Amino acid sequence: MGVVFSIFQREVLIAYKQASEIIQPLVFFIIVVSLFPLAIGPGPEILQRVSGGVIWVAAILSLLLGIERLFRDDFNDGCMEQYMMCGTSLSIIVVAKVAAHWILNILPLLLLSPLLALFLNMTMDMYLVLILTLLVGTPTISLIGAIGVALTVSLQRSGVLLPLLLLPFFIPLLIFATSAIESASLQLPYGFQIGIMLAMFLLVLALAPFAISYSLRVSQH
Repeated sequence: MGVVFSIFQREVLIAYKQASEIIQPLVFFIIVVSLFPLAIGPGPEILQRVSGGVIWVAAILSLLLGIERLFRDDFNDGCMEQYMMCGTSLSIIVVAKVAAHWILNILPLLLLSPLLALFLNMTMDMYLVLILTLLVGTPTISLIGAIGVALTVSLQRSGVLLPLLLLPFFIPLLIFATSAIESASLQLPYGFQIGIMLAMFLLVLALAPFAISYSLRVSQH
């Protein structure tokens, strides 16, 4: 646990020193959400209808924008090789790194979400379900994204390849998240959609650390 805490602390310190790489996805998220009302018009009913999908698409794209650095620096400076030889399970180490990435990238989005929800005319019920879907769904995005990063970390130019590789895997998550928000807007039950998203997260949490570890070992050699 001491090694895991040290890795988590190291990720936070690196993010603090490289604040621009944290701010860029956040600014991208704000810009994408802000452009939709300009494109489709300021009508409150239209904005409310598309608000859940707009915020979720913007969240997925902003997370993909910042996820490339998850293992890149460690791979280039040799830290990844040290992780493999330190005696601690590599699966535990990658979970710590993914958790740090999620906290550093998702918490700012959650803090901004009340303003964006007001901007898109979301009701309180829709906003609460939006927060719930982000809390349940975005860890799945981070874990699946980490698999893609591990597979492409040894490539020189993986910035374009990575989103193309990962976006199809996020479509089911996007469908259930927007469906839950739409159900909340119509005062309908949304427990089924949240349950499916939670099941996706638990499945990915059980399998992703081993897939990430294996991909990193293959990329290292």
